[in-house]
Amino acid sequence: MRTLTKNFLFVILILLTISALFALFSGPFESVERISLSQLAKDISGERVEKIVVSGTKLTISYADGSTKESTKEPQAVLPETLLQLGVAQDKLARVDIEPREESGFGALVGPLALVLLPLLIFFLFFWMMFRQARSGIGQAFDFTKARARLFGAEGQLKQKVNFKDVAGLKEAKEEVQEVVDFLKYPKKYLQMGAKIPRGVLLVGLPGTGKTLLAKAVASEAGVPFFSASGSEFIEMFVGVGSSRVRDLFQTAKKAGRSIIFIDELDAIGRTRGFGFGGGHDEREQTLNQILVEMDGFDRDDTQIVIAATNRPDVLDPALLRPGRFDRRIILDLPDVNDRDAILKIHAEGKPLAEDVRLREIAERTPGFSGADLANLMNEAAILAARRNKQQISQAELFESIDKVLLGPERKSHVLSKKEKKITAYHEAGHALVATSLKNVDPVRKISIISRGRAGGYTLKLPAEDKHLKSRAEFVDELAVLLGGYTAELLVFLDITTGPSNDLEKASEIARSIVKDFGMSERVGAVTFGEKEYMPFWGRDVESGKNYSEATALQIDREVAQLIESARKTAGKILSQKRKTLDKIAQVLIEKETIEREEFEQLVGKPVKSLPRKRGM
Repeated sequence: MRTLTKNFLFVILILLTISALFALFSGPFESVERISLSQLAKDISGERVEKIVVSGTKLTISYADGSTKESTKEPQAVLPETLLQLGVAQDKLARVDIEPREESGFGALVGPLALVLLPLLIFFLFFWMMFRQARSGIGQAFDFTKARARLFGAEGQLKQKVNFKDVAGLKEAKEEVQEVVDFLKYPKKYLQMGAKIPRGVLLVGLPGTGKTLLAKAVASEAGVPFFSASGSEFIEMFVGVGSSRVRDLFQTAKKAGRSIIFIDELDAIGRTRGFGFGGGHDEREQTLNQILVEMDGFDRDDTQIVIAATNRPDVLDPALLRPGRFDRRIILDLPDVNDRDAILKIHAEGKPLAEDVRLREIAERTPGFSGADLANLMNEAAILAARRNKQQISQAELFESIDKVLLGPERKSHVLSKKEKKITAYHEAGHALVATSLKNVDPVRKISIISRGRAGGYTLKLPAEDKHLKSRAEFVDELAVLLGGYTAELLVFLDITTGPSNDLEKASEIARSIVKDFGMSERVGAVTFGEKEYMPFWGRDVESGKNYSEATALQIDREVAQLIESARKTAGKILSQKRKTLDKIAQVLIEKETIEREEFEQLVGKPVKSLPRKRGM
């Protein structure tokens, strides 16, 4: 686009120059009256002309009154003879001073040449621009196969360096990559011992867990150039372009000496080969093959390390994971409560926090949040405080940001009628009351009937500590909680709305997983059912077929229905016994729309645990 604009302005400039030249040679700057030879003859006969300057065919006539006029004669004609033929008397003509003057000056020299050279100049400029554009196109064609990697860390190009101290949590991951940093700093120490550092390091983790951040920290700690590229940047519609870019990337890194090549989203080009879609020469497979060849081409003395990141290691081609390539796999887990606290402190730097802010409590209320989620949470809180014209970020903005990240922004335009509001209040009160009555359910932190995202209301339950395993008793109690809203509507209004549809969907999924996937059914037994196969072009596992009979399928369906019905009875029994508490919670929800943990525990008669009132910084 920039080249096109430049050429367009250049053409406009040429046209303006040509117009100026034509204007220069086509006429004088001042307008002079032109007369015919007949009028000139009359003026001479009337003795009004003093002098005539003849320059070629141009006549410049000076009159007695001081005026000047112009006329033109024929090229081969003699002026006195022409005037005598027009009736001028000989004595009258003798009184006029006729001065012949040869044509000279810039116009006389350039004018005739311009008529010949100007068209040639225009054609020359036109063809010169065409050839220049062609050369530019050829250059772009050669650049098409160049790697699109971004270089960081060389000669201070990384303006804001990321060190290990800037990466909160990930203790084990940082210990694993520390030897990579040590090798890049002191390669001779390892080579003298005959050791080979892993050429490929694969960072595996959920989105937002800090894979790219950790790779940049390795480059900063080692003080080496960091070539960063995404897997999708290698893929083009032309076969061979991706492999050319891979070759160029590795050659550039080798010229830089000690360096790190980082490939983000490796699964974009590293998926398992051999499914037959697109033939054996599609662009993705050619690019993958070139990566395998380049990683095999490392010499023992080479000091380049390839770091790749993915959140789908199960789809990678086995050839990538064999020893000598990506043989070092580092798992990046979601941060625990201590890591979340540390991450929040990092992202709180530079933000004015109020005295009531307790980052530890925010960390406790955000299980399952990744580092990127926590950064987004702090940013949303800062935006919310600025929108409210506050000078500091308070705990209220942080709590509201948690809800926004989890469920989406408030839908203030989604106004419920009195009847719908009452139904929603009893629905959420049913969830909360069943949850607090069962021992294997996470504590209720908040209940709200304010619409957020696609939810008309929500009951927020968060664990007191991070969990990595889940028991059958927890699944069964969770089913009862999911059916608490359904049961509350049926108990109070003797009818069912579409509100519990999502709860029923989740309950059915959990119940079927209990029976088919986890082997937790007493009747069916400790067996898993259904053959699952990964479909690379769908990006997920699907059940490819049944490995059980129709009689077993019927038994599975009955067991799933039994689990759902048992959970409904449990929820119904709790709500029937605590009907007054249910009404009390629903009434408060209708009035306030939101109930926090402390108030809810007072409503249900549980002792309120006091929270520490110190800042989490």
